[in-house]
Amino acid sequence: MKEKIGRYALLTLIWVVVVGYVICSAVVSRRHKTEQVVRSVEIEIADSSANGHLVSSRKVREWLLHSGISTIGTPAEEVNLSGIEQMIAKNGFVDRVNAYVTYDGELHIEVSQRRPMLRLMLDGYDTYTTDEGYVFRSPSASALYVPVVTGGYRPPFPANYEGNVRDYIDLQIAESEKRIAAIEKEKHPYYDKDKALLEELDEVNKKRIKQGLWQDDEEFAEKVRALRAQKDSERREIRRKRRYLERCVEAVTARQDAEYRKQKKIEKRYEDFLKLINFVEWIEDDAFWQAEIVQIVAETTSGGDLELELVPRSGKFTILFGSIDNVERKFEKLLHFYKEGLNNRGWDSYSTINVKYDGQVVCSK
Repeated sequence: MKEKIGRYALLTLIWVVVVGYVICSAVVSRRHKTEQVVRSVEIEIADSSANGHLVSSRKVREWLLHSGISTIGTPAEEVNLSGIEQMIAKNGFVDRVNAYVTYDGELHIEVSQRRPMLRLMLDGYDTYTTDEGYVFRSPSASALYVPVVTGGYRPPFPANYEGNVRDYIDLQIAESEKRIAAIEKEKHPYYDKDKALLEELDEVNKKRIKQGLWQDDEEFAEKVRALRAQKDSERREIRRKRRYLERCVEAVTARQDAEYRKQKKIEKRYEDFLKLINFVEWIEDDAFWQAEIVQIVAETTSGGDLELELVPRSGKFTILFGSIDNVERKFEKLLHFYKEGLNNRGWDSYSTINVKYDGQVVCSK
């Protein structure tokens, strides 16, 4: 019994010591944090791109300086860490930011960059794109080497947009759906009027006359003919009004159909955008074509399709690649032509090499 009481006493003592230590540490830590001031700023750039950099520690220091956020000499607990993170993260090429003050007073800022897959240098556009479809405007004085897409291609987002392109597309579709719903409400008054006309038509059809007991047959027949003529006239007028209402509803429906067509075009442009990213990614994963293709020219055809022209390192010709479909098959066909055709005829024999069509390569001088 005494041993049991002794064990309980020992355990109680241990817990008292532990709790006391924790409370004491918390008090000391709190006092230290209250008294501690920021003595230095350390910026760590986690560069996720092997092809260069978009942000440097020097650039982050400039941002801090111009932000007006107090750092060195400021009490640790008064440093606006969330403000620092938001200020840095507003740059689209920054993926994640983590700011904290260490025990010895160092303000540590960790910055992770996005990894661009390609750069769109089109009319009004100078935008980097990641493999996930996140886009951001090209920062000034950035040193990054990725494939560049030029030409008359129009991306499915405005030139000043920064963010996930799918989010932008979803927003456009949602706004279109709201417009369609608003247009649908315009049909309701026409439906109500048509319902009233149908009720009026029913009343017309119910009109009858009865022959009086002493009424002459010829006189009654004349009244019947007159009623029929009146009912026919009223029916024609009702049909005319209903045709007008039908045309009004069709006009409203046509506007809705136009919105649906816009949605399809938006989705098609987004699909082409993803195909372009996957195309560049395919080239970058192939050592030969990565070295061979020096420029990608993207154009939107009159039918709204995206087609590519490639400028190779070898020869003085242009490769008409066409739509971004059957990519691997087209490159296999092109490589075979390189080996069997150009090696025999000469690399300067043609001005264009067309691989658009299945099973053939069309060349022109």
